[in-house]
Amino acid sequence: MHRPGKIVCVGRNYRDHAKEMGNDVPKEPLIFLKPPSSVIADGEPIVLPPQSGQVEHEGEIGVTVGKTLRRASAHEAREAIQAILAVNDVTARDLQRKDVQFTRGKSFDTFCPVGPWIETDIDPNNVAVETRLNGEVKQKGNTADMAFPVSFLIRYISEIMTLYPGDLIATGTPAGVSRMRHGDTVEVEVAGIGVLRNKIFDPNANQ
Repeated sequence: MHRPGKIVCVGRNYRDHAKEMGNDVPKEPLIFLKPPSSVIADGEPIVLPPQSGQVEHEGEIGVTVGKTLRRASAHEAREAIQAILAVNDVTARDLQRKDVQFTRGKSFDTFCPVGPWIETDIDPNNVAVETRLNGEVKQKGNTADMAFPVSFLIRYISEIMTLYPGDLIATGTPAGVSRMRHGDTVEVEVAGIGVLRNKIFDPNANQ
């Protein structure tokens, strides 16, 4: 499957999620990276690592860029959007809290399910996302509710690092994150795009 050159994630971009985590919405985007090695496709299992006892889903809307961008203008940022897709920014919450910074808790193999890869002309400023765990709705959000909209995020990130075609930006998760366990099925649905569905697998569950 296609792996982006880099995955730039945005933290606390929905006020309700920032509140549930006990944080304020940052004054400027809070960004961090996930490694390309964490990417899996729709239908592949999310593997629970032995280092964590609290792995949670974070359903998000992702955008890929189709052009090389460096210090992009607002117009260039809008024009560079190649595709909108579903992303699950899987997080080992206990490790994230322990480490304070995000790298370890976000970076395990299988911790970035993405898909489907669909090029679209959907308005990125009004896209709904819903996350379900075993059929139960856990998260509902819309890009209209984000603290920092998609085109602003692209422009902001391009002022820090060059974005290349195929790079993925995960735009943040709404409230309702919850723990996933062996045998669970998690679905992230982006309206007009489709459903990203993955089962949870614990290699030590039957030992």
